[in-house]
Amino acid sequence: MIVLNAKGLYYRELNSKIREEIATGSQDIVVKNVNGQRYIGDGITGKARLTLKGTPGNDMAAFMNGLELFVEGNTQDSIGNTMNNGKIVVHGSSGDTVGYAMRGGEIYIRGNGGYRVGIHMKEYQETIPAIVLGGKAGDFLGEYMAGGVIVVLGLDLEESEEIVGSYCGTGMHGGVMYIRGEVDGYKLGKEVKVVALTEKDHEQINRYVKDYVGYFGGSYEDILAKPFSKLIPYNKRPYGNLYCGW
Repeated sequence: MIVLNAKGLYYRELNSKIREEIATGSQDIVVKNVNGQRYIGDGITGKARLTLKGTPGNDMAAFMNGLELFVEGNTQDSIGNTMNNGKIVVHGSSGDTVGYAMRGGEIYIRGNGGYRVGIHMKEYQETIPAIVLGGKAGDFLGEYMAGGVIVVLGLDLEESEEIVGSYCGTGMHGGVMYIRGEVDGYKLGKEVKVVALTEKDHEQINRYVKDYVGYFGGSYEDILAKPFSKLIPYNKRPYGNLYCGW
């Protein structure tokens, strides 16, 4: 195991050290004293495990290809931005735009996500990205979502807290969201609807909940004891009438 100290390092210097270790074959890298450095893990291809102790800055794991990135703390905005493959596990909460345009891999967050989680997510054939939030999500969850899976568990919320914010699924035209419990209709974008779960849906939910519990603990049975709402788009071209063909 390689241990790097991020204290006082500018983000370029820290990222250079991380890239050098991965390039030389290091498979288990721990970075301590992370304090807002941006772009950690960006564009890196490989199978190494990277553990960050502290709070990484914006755009962590952007364009990432295959790393397993564990954060022992919170993260700032846009983690997993256009992420291709790999895994992110956050033992805290995250900021806005988690998984922006994410097109592969999985993100597990123990706590909450901010605004616009999963915006512009997409999928291609068998490559289906996923975001799992243990807590709640802010406004515009799944905005313009074109593919992938979002699961929101709503664990440990106060009585006054809502599991999702307003405008949930606005512009959504692909993918699926599973929200544990009910979602008030006024919170939904006009492009989405709530439908009944199928056996395949239950299998997907079970799988993501099992992985979540494996990372963060909790009771698998208790989480699944509460029904989930399934949100899908009305159609795949919600803005088709805004364009004209020849």
